[in-house]
Amino acid sequence: MGYKARRLPEHLGRAGWNAILGDAPPPRPLEADATADFAVIGAGFAGLSAARRLATRAPGARIAVLEAGRIAESTAGRNSGFMIDLPHELTSEDYAGAGDDKAIIALNREAQTFARDAVEAYAIRRDFFDPAGKVNGAASAAADAHNRSYAAHLAALGEPCEMLDAQAMRDLTGSRHYRSGLFTPGTVMLQPAGYIRGLAAGLAQGGVAVHENSPVTGFTRAGDTWTLTTPKARLTAGKVILAVNGHLESFGVEPGRLMQIFLYAVMTPELDVDQLARVGGQSRWGITPSDPMGTTVRRIDPGQGGHRIVTRTCATLKPGMVPTRQGLQRAARIMQRKFDSRFPALAGLRMEHAWAGHLCLTMNSVSVMREIEAGLYSAAVQNGLGTARGTLTGIGAADLALGQTSEITRHFSAEPRPTRLVPRPLLDIGANAVLRLRERRARQE
Repeated sequence: MGYKARRLPEHLGRAGWNAILGDAPPPRPLEADATADFAVIGAGFAGLSAARRLATRAPGARIAVLEAGRIAESTAGRNSGFMIDLPHELTSEDYAGAGDDKAIIALNREAQTFARDAVEAYAIRRDFFDPAGKVNGAASAAADAHNRSYAAHLAALGEPCEMLDAQAMRDLTGSRHYRSGLFTPGTVMLQPAGYIRGLAAGLAQGGVAVHENSPVTGFTRAGDTWTLTTPKARLTAGKVILAVNGHLESFGVEPGRLMQIFLYAVMTPELDVDQLARVGGQSRWGITPSDPMGTTVRRIDPGQGGHRIVTRTCATLKPGMVPTRQGLQRAARIMQRKFDSRFPALAGLRMEHAWAGHLCLTMNSVSVMREIEAGLYSAAVQNGLGTARGTLTGIGAADLALGQTSEITRHFSAEPRPTRLVPRPLLDIGANAVLRLRERRARQE
């Protein structure tokens, strides 16, 4: 059976998290035919986690990772960098999950432990993996109520949290925008591009072949062997892991069941001494909105790439998986207004970076982590939770490829298939209308 990519990833705007790290080492594309025991397609959180799991569980195995572009320039470098341990259901009003939240928390913490071990093993900068916790910010009475509801849910689970009043939020952020916040201590604040670059470099030093600028345009099976085609060469492997998130659909897997969404972000230039004094607040923090359709804000310091502020919001459904310049420009205007309202002392500051980031959701919030057919596995569909769930699905797919079972494989293997979506163009019109409506409702957030 053969699989052919109908489209390849297209990115809009330089990934700011990657840009502020400076130039990466030159890429090593796949330029000559090669063989491997395991081939991993995609070098994001899922793909690199799968490669690390394979390397640690099958010492001596030949492992190759094929990335369409540059490491950390794809979706792995375009997220907000929150590796969250608690339930974070984006389709709910207050992030509370509908399933077994204790099991989800245990799995998310397993992902954090896996990432922490990689940081230690590969000497990744500790600033790129900061277990500082995060805050759900609330600017309205409705958002404050969401926070209190979520706090009650966490209390019932036995999870610690702390309500912050307006003064505490101002002390943290320097902003008068927030009336309250809910601090939860278990989130890891990543420099996502720095972590991914370090993970890829560590794997390469350990003998994993990591090939950038090597998009897989198709692959076929003959007997027990898969042949993957790239623009310059072919790779033959016994087993293949598809760690391509929403591009799973590009290869013909789960068509009509995946929602392709883009979120947008902007990043300031490095703030000077005067600007820092005008902003006030602490030098490193992260705020997710109490309403999932609100605005995420992070402030970082030189340990993560300079004194900068990142703003992320706006969502559009793009079944073709191609963002538009007009969409990014619209989002940038909205994010400028949101930045100005939070930090009036810096109002009008021109952003240095603006980008679109692709994520994939399903109507029933399931991932696609399973054996598609003999020797072919998927680690995909992260439902907007790419750092933790991507790590988990990568680990799980590697376990399946090794013939092993774990709590991760049992959890994802028990999930149903993604729910079928309504046909286009009804999906495009309806989903984007709902997104705009929810954005307006969450505009203060």
